[in-house]
Amino acid sequence: MKAKLCFCVLTALPSLTEAHCDSLEITGTSWESNSSALAMTFTSKPGKIYEVQGSPDLAGFSPVTDVAGASEVVQTTVAAPSVGEDQYFFKIQEKLEAPNATWLGSHPGTQEELESHGHYIMECQDGGFLQVGEMGIPGSNAKILVVKTKADGTLEWKKPFGTGNRNMGNSALEVADGYLICGMLSGNSAILKLNKTTGSTIFSKPHNNGGIDGFEHMALTPSGILAVGFIRAEDAENTFFPYAQGYITFLDAEGNRTNRQSVNSYMSHAYRIKPIGSDYIISGTTEDALQFAVIKINSSGGILWYETFGGSNQDHCFGMDVAADGSIFLTGHTISETVIPDETMDSTPWETYTIKLDSSGNKLWDKKRGNPRGFDARYIHDETWGIKATCDGGCIISAGTGDEYDDYSAQIGGVSSDQWEAYIVKYDANGNLEWEETFSSGDFGLEGDWAAEDIDLTSDGGAVIAVDNGQFGFLKLAPF
Repeated sequence: MKAKLCFCVLTALPSLTEAHCDSLEITGTSWESNSSALAMTFTSKPGKIYEVQGSPDLAGFSPVTDVAGASEVVQTTVAAPSVGEDQYFFKIQEKLEAPNATWLGSHPGTQEELESHGHYIMECQDGGFLQVGEMGIPGSNAKILVVKTKADGTLEWKKPFGTGNRNMGNSALEVADGYLICGMLSGNSAILKLNKTTGSTIFSKPHNNGGIDGFEHMALTPSGILAVGFIRAEDAENTFFPYAQGYITFLDAEGNRTNRQSVNSYMSHAYRIKPIGSDYIISGTTEDALQFAVIKINSSGGILWYETFGGSNQDHCFGMDVAADGSIFLTGHTISETVIPDETMDSTPWETYTIKLDSSGNKLWDKKRGNPRGFDARYIHDETWGIKATCDGGCIISAGTGDEYDDYSAQIGGVSSDQWEAYIVKYDANGNLEWEETFSSGDFGLEGDWAAEDIDLTSDGGAVIAVDNGQFGFLKLAPF
């Protein structure tokens, strides 16, 4: 007599990026003729490993066997092993493993003798990718640089913008008829609109909001654009935290300023903005970069709530995303409560610092993580810049890891602490580590330091990473 087997499948939460949120589709079940095993047919995907898990009840499932996805999207059949129980439940889920890097596209600026440094990356509606940053040194010879690639990372076009020496490209937003780019032109906050096909300028609008000022990020509003950033920078050449005053600017669809206001009472640097219903979440860093800061505003700029997070020392907040359910993810790096060296050591160790909030700004969890290669943590910098919410209620962050100190150098397994690598961490909905991985120039037979500056989820279920390698690096990760 056959055992009574029941079958269940994990389903995903509501999607942010459809390809990351597909639940497994079971297309058929049947009893194996000569055993008590249940044959289950489901749609597998290339490059995926699926894990069959079993349990005598619905409480705790354990791995039973692994199934490799097919070479293309096809129907795959696996038999749930007979376990000798009268009743048993089975489920199939994608196995949680770090994805492989599938390709690297690396593009210098228009003046190859000038180092290029990207800050922001996104997948475009045509399947290609756009990265924004600058080439050269801010305060010396920097220009905004925008690089557009095809879906395989090959160059489609690249364009520099700006005259003088104080120009920075900070982020981008795709609209129906172009790409919006924000940053700084000649020391003033600026927004540009570019033709999607050629990168040519549709409009370029600088705005003097006060002193050395810049736009960091933007969101669409019913009447135009809301840009966040800073004014009156004291450290004008700093591309990340210029010791300034937080500021927001309302613009119409043509980039003309319609209103503006200070948010310096809440943050000295407004770095990211995301819509949440008809309101907006703005994240940044408090004075002297001591804490993460986040505010919720309405469409007219009214403050709905305000929260700060961090420890007793510096906490730099650079990444933010909002999930489909309204959860808010913040990330950056911290030296609060890290492993502090003794007074004879000239080093300041940094760790990645990631926080999940509910839609009202209440902290659900926070996690610090770093030093993935196992060196002396007192000398390692783990610096985080980007984050994306994932459909499982968790998130993925992008960072760089390495040391910067002349009096320390170590080797583990042929890897040097002096060699910087891109560092990617995936957390689940409860803040548990799912996987972490580093990627280096050596993975592609190259030399030089890498750091992951930003990350975006891609329509195939993978991700694309902006890699700082002296050029604009586009690193594609396989589906995960």
